[in-house]
Amino acid sequence: MKKYYFAAPAVFGLAAIALLAGAAGTGGTKGDFPKTTIDVGIVVSNVEKAAQFYKNAIGFTELSGFDVSKEMAGDTGLCDYKAFSVRVLVLGDEPNATRIKIMEFPESPGKKVDNRFINSSLGLSYLTISVSDMTAALERVEKAGAAPVKEPYQLGTGNYYLTLVKDPDGNIIELLGPKK
Repeated sequence: MKKYYFAAPAVFGLAAIALLAGAAGTGGTKGDFPKTTIDVGIVVSNVEKAAQFYKNAIGFTELSGFDVSKEMAGDTGLCDYKAFSVRVLVLGDEPNATRIKIMEFPESPGKKVDNRFINSSLGLSYLTISVSDMTAALERVEKAGAAPVKEPYQLGTGNYYLTLVKDPDGNIIELLGPKK
């Protein structure tokens, strides 16, 4: 009889662990996140110049943007009660394609961060974009008047390369892909 008395807490404990493990396993599932890509907001010094870079040098397509009222901006904590407009750019045409949202604040420009290298400042440091053809991607970058930071770096022994380019404000864009 005592054997069952001690076994019951063990069985209940194992059941609780299994339930907790199952509950912990639901974090991050598709049900919790209907869109599994992350949109990134980028404050820029010149929104037109940045939009042209991301469209022409990288290959984003512009979607309809939106305005944020000064009340919403302040009440949500986005900024100090300054109205602003957001331009939305998308990389691809899938429903969950990566989007960047660019905006500028000419009346109260932000401080430029040190983005010489990815370890120069804390916080978000770079965007990684996979390309299907590094050669074509670099041709597009150069045609748009930008240039890679250095020559493409071969990853491993295969035909896969990493190249860094910088947007007009110096933000780092990492391009990854094969040369064709």
